[in-house]
Amino acid sequence: MLKKDQLPGILLCAVLTVPAWILGQLVPVVGGPVFAILLGIILALTPFPREKFNAGISFVSKKLLQLAVILLGFGMNLNTVFEIGLQSLPIIIATISTSLIVAYIMSKLLHSSRNTSVLIGVGSSICGGSAIAATAPVIGADDDEIAQSISVIFLFNVVAALVFPTLGDAIGLSNEGFGLFAGTAVNDTSSVTAAASAWDDIHGSNVLDTAVVVKLTRTLAIIPITLALGIYQAKTSSESRGKIKLSSILPFFIILFVVCSVITTAATALGVPASFFSPFKTASKVLIVMAMTAIGLNTDLKKIIKTGKSPILMGLCCWAAIAAVSLVMQRALGIW
Repeated sequence: MLKKDQLPGILLCAVLTVPAWILGQLVPVVGGPVFAILLGIILALTPFPREKFNAGISFVSKKLLQLAVILLGFGMNLNTVFEIGLQSLPIIIATISTSLIVAYIMSKLLHSSRNTSVLIGVGSSICGGSAIAATAPVIGADDDEIAQSISVIFLFNVVAALVFPTLGDAIGLSNEGFGLFAGTAVNDTSSVTAAASAWDDIHGSNVLDTAVVVKLTRTLAIIPITLALGIYQAKTSSESRGKIKLSSILPFFIILFVVCSVITTAATALGVPASFFSPFKTASKVLIVMAMTAIGLNTDLKKIIKTGKSPILMGLCCWAAIAAVSLVMQRALGIW
């Protein structure tokens, strides 16, 4: 139930969402969430009456972010994922494991924030902003950590979209090989689309569908990852109490994400057209952009600049390791 004092902050985030969404459509390789964070940060630097908006901003960055993840489930047809994505499963498992291990090692070497390291590791290996959105509430990440992680992911999204088609050509990847490479080594859907579309333009092929389905298969990893992190977080926070709550292991919004995926799969099997679920998928994307404006408004830019080098280096190592492991696994499986 909304409270009266939340409305100004919610309306502010909604207003900022409009230009961020438009800019994201015009420049998809950057994406609406990044523009939203930037607009929020810029406004936060101005002397606007923050106290009036705080309650609504907090509601958007937490509750609406969770709703966005729930609606994300309507974009998951599990049958399609299992049919096309199973081939990529060994590569997906290898790249996710590699990213999380690299992020952990780098966090120790660089003495980085644990939450930021987890978010960069998960965002790099699963699905960029969506994975960060799902993971952040589970580990209790603050807005600075979320904004920093999103920014790092964005940087290497752009690099991947621009560089990977040329790299694929240079090493002699086939159309099938590049579709699998783009789907497993590029972390955000917009950048997967950009990289695969660029390849299709060059080669007159149609790898976009394959790349996107492989990417959707990776998205399913949100479920076991958040479950594992939830168990770890619950054990850590309950040591003194000796008791773990089920809600802390698997948050309710993740359960609803799974339910929405199952509904989509069952409905599609019964003949409901995929276009029926498009409004839910669009709503999810809009809410993620809206939540990112709230996170931008709560972001301490000075803190991000001060600690920015370590997360960028961590993101670079995760990104490079994922690309290398993806190619090595493809070679080993004979998919080139």
